[in-house]
Amino acid sequence: MTRPVVRMLAVATVALASAFGAHAAPAQEGITHYTTGESKYPFTPAVRAGNTVFLSGQIGADASGLGKDFETQARLAMDNIMSAAKLAGMGPENIAKCTVMLADMKNWDAFNKIYRAYFKDGQFPARSAFGVTGLALGAALEVECIGYVTTPATSH
Repeated sequence: MTRPVVRMLAVATVALASAFGAHAAPAQEGITHYTTGESKYPFTPAVRAGNTVFLSGQIGADASGLGKDFETQARLAMDNIMSAAKLAGMGPENIAKCTVMLADMKNWDAFNKIYRAYFKDGQFPARSAFGVTGLALGAALEVECIGYVTTPATSH
């Protein structure tokens, strides 16, 4: 693609994402950052590089703070991942790989029960899960994923 076409596509991406309440800002040719506006934290929920979409790690929190128990945090973390995916025009079917960090590996089975509800049986992403000694804001878990899309960055 020539530079003018890429710039036109980048402008169209920003306009379309804004119409959906999200912001897509190309940082450089081939990379698009999808945000929901200003954040006090230095990361972007979703970044597309070519056809690969990287979803930042999400914890089990919403506007009111961390969920009250592990199950609530797990659902909120997965809801947050799906919201980040949606910013980039993806659904669960586009997620290829997830990494799950658990503050207590005893919660692995409980997380699996919740995680299953977000994907179709037989179409689970590749996944790693491991125990950690601490997570941001004292969270019980964090989930990050990588997805793949074939549509142009201007499609949402």
